Amino acid sequence: MAGSTEDAANRYSRLDVWPATELMTALWEGQTRALAACVPALPLVAAAVEAAADRLAGGRGRLVYAGAGSSAMVAALDGLDLGPTFDWPAERLVLLIAGGLDLSRGLAGAAEDDEGAGRADAGRAAISAADVVVGLSASGASAYTVGVLRAAREAGALTMGIASSAGSPLLEAVEHPVLTATGAEVIAGSTRLGAGTAQKVVLNLFSTGVMTALGTVYDNLMVNVRPENAKLRRRCTAMVARIAGVDEEAAGAALERHGDVRRAVLGLAGLETPDIDRLLTETGGNLRKAMVRAKSVAVKKS
Repeated sequence: MAGSTEDAANRYSRLDVWPATELMTALWEGQTRALAACVPALPLVAAAVEAAADRLAGGRGRLVYAGAGSSAMVAALDGLDLGPTFDWPAERLVLLIAGGLDLSRGLAGAAEDDEGAGRADAGRAAISAADVVVGLSASGASAYTVGVLRAAREAGALTMGIASSAGSPLLEAVEHPVLTATGAEVIAGSTRLGAGTAQKVVLNLFSTGVMTALGTVYDNLMVNVRPENAKLRRRCTAMVARIAGVDEEAAGAALERHGDVRRAVLGLAGLETPDIDRLLTETGGNLRKAMVRAKSVAVKKS
């Protein structure tokens, strides 16, 4: 059975005098064990994805991330990437970080121990039954994060927790507990290593699964990506060309006219802007569903 993330494994004694190649091998082995620890959690993550997508499908609820220390950084990294990648609205993302988001002086370590602060931050964020709240803590004992999750659950929000310690307060506080039993770290207690890797993997799987279930992906294409630079504009042009079955010149012109992949594809299907906007609103921005409805619109007009 995997030990605690705080345990000091005897096999790594005198690690500080190991040759660099042996140190790298040990650290790599710790990472591979962390990845293996995620596999048993996949059914739990899948259940959380389905529940979260159902909760967020109405277009009102928010995705809330909570954490302290290095776990907070993993959470923030995942959450902040949802806008550029999946066009997730900024107003539907909340980051609750122990000590706040101003990291100019580093992480606020003592803030992790304050459950009351977590509850207070959840209250200020006005968490409700429409929201999905995800908390991360390697040990599962971060009082701040547990406070957020307990308050969120009391408010009726859907709650999910990711931790590497079985029976921890964080996992007991949520509806969807996800245990990644990564065990003792190569450097005792340094959960930026294996436990941090497992957190990042599970959170990445969860958020990608939720965004896919909400229709931000067509086939395996990120059709909601924001074309904010030259590389992404080229990618968007290629996606429009592939989905609409046109050459890249026509795809580029449609993208320029309509502004994003979904609207460009629907425009190339013969729809005018009012119909495009209406269909995307009716389908919650789901391109596949909008394309099905677009065919009926085209038939009616013909």
